[in-house]
Amino acid sequence: MKVARAVFDYLLSGGVQYVFGIPAGSVNGLYNELYDLPQITPVVTKHEGAASYMAAAYAKYSRGLSVCIGCSGPGGTNLVTGVANAMREHLPVLFITGAVPVSTVGLNASQELDAEPIFRPVTKYSVTVRRGADLPVEIAKAVGIALSGVPGPVHVAIPIDVQLTDIDDAAALPEFPVRAPVVPDAARVRQAARELVAHKSGYIFAGQGARECADAVLELAELLDWPIVTTPQAKGLLRDDHPLHAGVFGFAGHEQASALINDGDGQAIVVIGSSLGETATNNWNPNLTKDRYFIQLDFDKDVFHRKYPVDLPILGDIHLSLLFLIDELQELGLTRTAYERPSRESLPDDAAYSSRNVLTKLQHSLPASALYTIDIGEFMSYVIRYMNVHAEGSFDINVHFGAMGSAIGAAIGAKLADPERPVVCLTGDGCFFMHGMEVLTAKEYELPILFVVMNNARLGMVYHGHTLQYKRSHARFEQQPINIAAVAQAMDIPSYRVETMDDLDRDAIAAMVRDLRGPAVLEISLVDNNIPPMGDRVKFLSSFVK
Repeated sequence: MKVARAVFDYLLSGGVQYVFGIPAGSVNGLYNELYDLPQITPVVTKHEGAASYMAAAYAKYSRGLSVCIGCSGPGGTNLVTGVANAMREHLPVLFITGAVPVSTVGLNASQELDAEPIFRPVTKYSVTVRRGADLPVEIAKAVGIALSGVPGPVHVAIPIDVQLTDIDDAAALPEFPVRAPVVPDAARVRQAARELVAHKSGYIFAGQGARECADAVLELAELLDWPIVTTPQAKGLLRDDHPLHAGVFGFAGHEQASALINDGDGQAIVVIGSSLGETATNNWNPNLTKDRYFIQLDFDKDVFHRKYPVDLPILGDIHLSLLFLIDELQELGLTRTAYERPSRESLPDDAAYSSRNVLTKLQHSLPASALYTIDIGEFMSYVIRYMNVHAEGSFDINVHFGAMGSAIGAAIGAKLADPERPVVCLTGDGCFFMHGMEVLTAKEYELPILFVVMNNARLGMVYHGHTLQYKRSHARFEQQPINIAAVAQAMDIPSYRVETMDDLDRDAIAAMVRDLRGPAVLEISLVDNNIPPMGDRVKFLSSFVK
């Protein structure tokens, strides 16, 4: 059989169901095998960059390996941004690129590019395979690396002639790897429990690494009776109607959370699954750990002592570390406090046609269980600050890497991974002009996703950032107004355009999403000149202006 078939047989043994990417000459050997493998669906996108975002989101929400394919040369380079995005989010994605025939390397073949070194800085492993007999072993090695320890993307470049190599049908394929848990040191967990009991007050600081253990985070907080603060990346980890939830700290965060960190008397802080980067810490605010005993739980040893000295780092899978810590606290006599969740009304207090009011009113027209994939733009800060969390795990915000247009692909990947959950993509006109044609991909695969496009006919974050930082904004930061709803209609995709607060009719929107057989586009045509709640972001950037 062809070695390309052996690759897919191996991936099938690990439960791979989708391959994201775009067919082209240098990967035809791979795509040709999919004719005979109906168990794997090729998700053919409009741009390889969008395919990489889909693959990353699919890995996140399926909790398994995802696969993405690009051709040699431009197909591979188009993937790189999404690869870096997956690396920042610790997502196990196998990125495969084609390559020119081995015999033509260095002869200026069409789309020739040595992709291996390009991918190396943004993957856990990058390799070029030049012999067909080596390919199954290298694929297995790459997958093992992607899934082990701190998960992350890997890259394998396969020349077209290598893909077409014949190998022995009886050749044994290696076992598909199962990730071995990183078990925390019991003595350190026991010491952490004693320290938490000794320090009578403190805070739980949760990042995106805690996204699969929200219940344990909540149990720890209720055992200690300590407030929970989340990073912007972790918004949606917990419902915000819990009395211990103090909100988001960092970019676009809440005053209550900032007051606790900056002025609170907490004696200790437990950081769970956060690398404590710029957006999570409000530009590395020293008050986060100042005069506080600092315990950090993570499965990535490289996050310890990176910016803040850690009194007690605990290396291990975060869920395991939390469960062991909870057991130790209970052994020390702590019991969980039961809290009642008060009902909170989140409708805007005024009728102004503003980003804040639109987003909070829109949420009342959509299912409480909806997953929101949030793109990068001015509207993102309003989402972080003002939108409510009605269900755990309901926001996917990648402010960490900040790739515009990534939420459009993420919505598709998330929907394929969890078909029963309603998915809403909140994006902007700038993001839509980068990757908006992927709504066609959603249409072709009959994915009922609502794409909400905040259209202010300008690069909003850039406009406000320059206005605040330099007291001026270049005229070319404005864009020619485009009716995006009409663009969707031209693609035979249901659409609705909002131009006033009265247009945001709950019944009309509910009817629009009730029986979707594919995507729909809701355009919010709105120029909001209010200053977005960006926290200290502009102040930080202004510090570099001489």
